[in-house]
Amino acid sequence: METTRQQKIAKQIQRDMAEIFQKEGAEIVRGVLVTVTAVRVSPDFSYAKIYVSVFPFEQNAAVMATLEQHNWFLRRALGQRIRNQLKTVPEIQFFLDDSLEYIEQIDRAMHREE
Repeated sequence: METTRQQKIAKQIQRDMAEIFQKEGAEIVRGVLVTVTAVRVSPDFSYAKIYVSVFPFEQNAAVMATLEQHNWFLRRALGQRIRNQLKTVPEIQFFLDDSLEYIEQIDRAMHREE
């Protein structure tokens, strides 16, 4: 169960990471739509799990590898935005949220049956 403060910080990180991907991180994710779907923050705010959705789905692995490769840049950009809310910038780790891909597969399967 997350505290209210954890939820607020998670939402702030989600907004900030989305903005980073749109502006500074555009060259990192070239030609791919990356959406921040959720953020989970540890109780001590030292660790943040960032769930991203990638479109087109075929480039999932490449984009996830690129995000891990540029983790230091993305964490620094996040730190510049949240420096007034937290003492330390949390360690960030990216996880793939493939729920949209799963929904699309189910939709295709249902249309084949009709």
